[in-house]
Formats: sequence, C-alpha cells, structure tokens
Amino acid sequence: MELITWQDFEKVEMRVGTIVEVNDFPEARNPSYQLVIDFGPEIGLRKSSAQITVRYKKEELLGKQIVAVVNFPKKQIAKFMSECLVLGAIGADKAVTLLQPGLPVENGLRIA
Repeated sequence: MELITWQDFEKVEMRVGTIVEVNDFPEARNPSYQLVIDFGPEIGLRKSSAQITVRYKKEELLGKQIVAVVNFPKKQIAKFMSECLVLGAIGADKAVTLLQPGLPVENGLRIA
C-alpha cells in the first residue's frame, strides 16, 4: 500500500449524488449500466458507467444516493463518455457494493 499525503487526499472530489437514470450498456466489455447522476446545482448531472449488475437491478438504482469522484478526466468506454467514478467495495467474487450515505443528504455534498 502506497501512502499519500493529506494534500493528495484533498485533491480528490468525492461527492454525493442521486441516480436519476439507468440504462443497459450492452457494448461494455464487462456487464455494466450507464448511469446519470444528479450532483446538485454546483456540479450538475454527470454520466458514469458502473459494473454493478451483479448486486443491483436497474429499477432499484433509481433514486439511490451514491458517492462518486467527480474530478477525474472523462473516460471513453465503448461509445459512452464516463464523467465520474462511482465508488464501491469490491468483494472476492468481484461484485461491487455501492458506497452511499447512511441517511439522505443534499446532492453535491463533499465527502471529507
């Protein structure tokens, strides 16, 4: 494990957002969904590709609050442009469990 400085950590913008749209992503190399996430008025809507199909159905993701890194450069995945990185815990079975606040909070709040 490589140690980072406090200044390194402060550069990472992790924000809370609400999933407002979920679509299948058959062009992805690994089973994934295309998400649209609302990060509030400061950040706005961002798109992301997420490999979360093992634990989550599309309909249960709508309205779910999640945590994502919003200050990475955009990344092309097939014909889709991912604009943020949704965070989750990856189990031994490679299934992802989304990180989310324990209680509803305002979209766009920064994780510290």
